[in-house]
Amino acid sequence: MQVIADFHTHSRFAMACSSKITVNGMETAAFEKGISLIGTSDFLHGQWLDELKANLEPCKDSNLFKIKNSDSGVRFILSGEVSTIFTGKDGRVKKIHSIVLLPDFESIDSLKDVLKRYGNLETDGRPQLSMSAAHLVEEVFKVNKEAFVFPAHAWTPYFGALGSISGFSSMKEAYEDQEKHIFALETGLSSDPAMNWMVSGLDKYALLSNSDMHSLPKLGREANVFDLEEKEFNYGKVMDVIKNKDLKHFKRTIEFYPEEGKYHFDGHRRCKFSIDPTKSDMLVCKVCGKKLTIGVVHRVKDLADRPMGFKPDGAIPYVNLVPLIEVIAYVMKKGVFSQLVELQYRKLLEVGKEFDILTNIDLETIKENSSEDIAKAIENVRENKITIIPGYDGVFGEIELLNRKKRPESGESKQKGLFD
Repeated sequence: MQVIADFHTHSRFAMACSSKITVNGMETAAFEKGISLIGTSDFLHGQWLDELKANLEPCKDSNLFKIKNSDSGVRFILSGEVSTIFTGKDGRVKKIHSIVLLPDFESIDSLKDVLKRYGNLETDGRPQLSMSAAHLVEEVFKVNKEAFVFPAHAWTPYFGALGSISGFSSMKEAYEDQEKHIFALETGLSSDPAMNWMVSGLDKYALLSNSDMHSLPKLGREANVFDLEEKEFNYGKVMDVIKNKDLKHFKRTIEFYPEEGKYHFDGHRRCKFSIDPTKSDMLVCKVCGKKLTIGVVHRVKDLADRPMGFKPDGAIPYVNLVPLIEVIAYVMKKGVFSQLVELQYRKLLEVGKEFDILTNIDLETIKENSSEDIAKAIENVRENKITIIPGYDGVFGEIELLNRKKRPESGESKQKGLFD
């Protein structure tokens, strides 16, 4: 059976997240998209944890959970993101976001008792704790040896373990002696596996892709695809598959086009200025003269010891997709939260799950239930015939699916490859 998993999500209690996120809403969104396994998110926040406990029940012998009295097939895995803030050995302040997965509520309660000493767990679903990333991992594994921890959006400038501003040059530097417990990293929206393959030191880690959703429509914009027998669909097996980079069961990741991520290029948001760091060594904004925010492409280039295009043995395959709601919004020239976009999205769901619509449902069927332009845009995504003006300094990239705009001249097209 195919299992599509999104381990990194958020609740309405996390900063800058939609007030409409509920446990039941997450289940509905996952079912519509074809996602079988989702992280509960924010499990250290008291109100959200109470809501999780009130709405979820354990699935027999799996250490996964489901909505009480529901037969949707959607399963939940207990997860939370933690922001650790500490001073590194270089004297600089470090801020690393990590994802923690646990098999049971009892372990969460125990972890809360420990972590409340290091910060307020109730002010944000993603709590900020005064402790090192290594110390966090140590405390997590004291609570439960079956825990799973991995760095969130590892390359983002401000909060990534490998980020340009507060990050490190390796997982070993970031997690110190506790790196022995790190078996995976999340590539984040602004990078894809091909970029990570340029750094040989990352070969030992499974590359995970998750949505980091702040609203329900964003669920599954990145995800992981597993092939499991029904009896294997449990916490322990999924964690083992990831740890071992088991290609028999870990089939691929679903990726945002990294150019669409909001920290792909170097840039300065206030001045609306960005630069491709593979074609320029500019480090200051040509508009105001201030230092640019160094993006993911630049950071990967700094740490890379291989050329773009190198694929290590045992690498997990991936596919780039554009979320269906974004495709519809682009074609209709409206925002993703527009009522008309929502109505069209609902109409398309009548013919299948979102991931099936994006990848394999007949284009003629899609056209009959939407429009010729929407069907053509989906075809272009499937065939990788799109252009993206890359994001930078907190600004998402702009996708171009039907060649409405002039193609950028500086090589930002996905078809050309940023490192060519």
